[in-house]
Amino acid sequence: MHFGSVLLVSEVFVDHLDMDSSTQTFQHRPISFKLWPATQSTRILLVQRMVKNFLTPSIFSRKYGLLSKEEAEEDAKKIEAIAFAAAEQQFEKEPYGDGSSAVQVYARESSKLMMEVLKRGPKAKEDDEKSISVVESVFDISGGRRSFIDAEEAEELFKPLREHGNSYTKICLSNRSFGLDAANVAVPILSSIKHQLKEVDLSDFIAGRSETEAIEVMNLFSSALEGCVLRYLNLSDNAMGEKGVNAFESLLSSQSKLEELYLMNDGISEEAARAVSKFIPSTKKLRVLHFHNNMTGDEGAMSISDIVKRSPVLEDFRCSSTRVGSEGGVALAEALGTCTHLKKLDLRDNMFGVESGVALSKVISAFTDLTEVYLSYLNLEDEGTEALANSLKDSAPSLEVLELAGNDITPKSTAALASCIGAKQFLTRLILSENELKDEGAILISKALAESHVQLTEVDLSSNSIRRAGARLLAQAVVNKPGFKSLNINGNFISDEGIDEVVDMFKNSPHLLGPLDENDPEGEDLDEEDEGGGADNEDDLELRLKGLEIKQEE
Repeated sequence: MHFGSVLLVSEVFVDHLDMDSSTQTFQHRPISFKLWPATQSTRILLVQRMVKNFLTPSIFSRKYGLLSKEEAEEDAKKIEAIAFAAAEQQFEKEPYGDGSSAVQVYARESSKLMMEVLKRGPKAKEDDEKSISVVESVFDISGGRRSFIDAEEAEELFKPLREHGNSYTKICLSNRSFGLDAANVAVPILSSIKHQLKEVDLSDFIAGRSETEAIEVMNLFSSALEGCVLRYLNLSDNAMGEKGVNAFESLLSSQSKLEELYLMNDGISEEAARAVSKFIPSTKKLRVLHFHNNMTGDEGAMSISDIVKRSPVLEDFRCSSTRVGSEGGVALAEALGTCTHLKKLDLRDNMFGVESGVALSKVISAFTDLTEVYLSYLNLEDEGTEALANSLKDSAPSLEVLELAGNDITPKSTAALASCIGAKQFLTRLILSENELKDEGAILISKALAESHVQLTEVDLSSNSIRRAGARLLAQAVVNKPGFKSLNINGNFISDEGIDEVVDMFKNSPHLLGPLDENDPEGEDLDEEDEGGGADNEDDLELRLKGLEIKQEE
């Protein structure tokens, strides 16, 4: 779930203010409109955003349950009505004000009531019994410091699971290290309740054990849980490798209704990935698949691609930091073409290259529900970036997060990228650090962001060889946005005069401007053909590019 959306109710409101666009400017713009009362379209949009939050899986939904669509819509409408009434009462106290305090009440009440619903979970016919059941359904020993568990401590910790008629459906044994003695205590208890288990978290539960003991412990837990019908399984942070995956064969092979599977930081090699693909009999219900920080490589990516192809309802796919190159990247891209329900895509920190970027651009347009895209450090270069930007521009209308850091992006592809950004009016985070956008690219991005984008909270264009003109326009583009939180333009080549100008723009909200201690006013761009490069040249570049149109689709 994107909990930033819960806290940005006011941004939804501002996005739909009925104001005269002809009076708007984005440099020194005066506030000449009333923020309240809210329009009907604003109220409808808020309800829609709340429904979306209620229906998106999160840590709350795993603990308390996920609302049905009908219940989400009913709760969202009730919340909005209560919040609107509270805001109206506030506005009556200051009828001649701009309505800002009413908007704050509207946002605060909506956010508070949303959190209450999230923590309440879905209603049952008997609410009192349900609330007790929800609390008791989670067995979690992961709190406190990381520690080894001996047999005596295991006996004490697992007492609640021995109680007759207990209703535990979710167990988390993470952050505790099980040796054979503790495992022999836990295993028969788990085996006795496996018929009622729906979620199992065994992440980081063998830390510090020898390979021989760790493999035996994994075998014991796997056999004990074999046959349980899980929707959620987390085996992350166990450095399993192929031997560990094989140890969990019994458990994995009995899972045909998994909705979420996490295998992060597990040493998943080519052989281990192949074993995972072989063992799991069905992924038709799989919505979340995370393979972060493994040593999968191209061959392993082929096996992961096979899993993806068999997961038609996949919504959240993470395969970051897995040493996947061009061949594996192309295979993953093609496999993702079947996942038309994708909402979150994270492929960061791989060696994809241009060919994989182009392959991904051919399928990404099918992801109409996409809200988060993480494609940093993939060696996309201009060709891959431009292909992806052109494809994304006309799809994913609700995109909130776009990360493309460290991809050797230059001004050559920035026009296409800026056009794509300009079309994403729900964007909250834009990360383009460690590229080569320079002033030319920064000014194009600035112009794209200046057009609405009232939900924007973070922009990062650090380390992009940006000088005074680009820095100045970036600051102007974001400084007055209602919910903005952070501009990072550190590590660039901004002159002392440029630094002073930017700092002055943020004088009323200095906390929104990131540090500038790594900026190099004397920095030289070795590729810069124009060696003049002074303030006059920067001003001239700004003037020439400010009038450049960023084409957007309605």
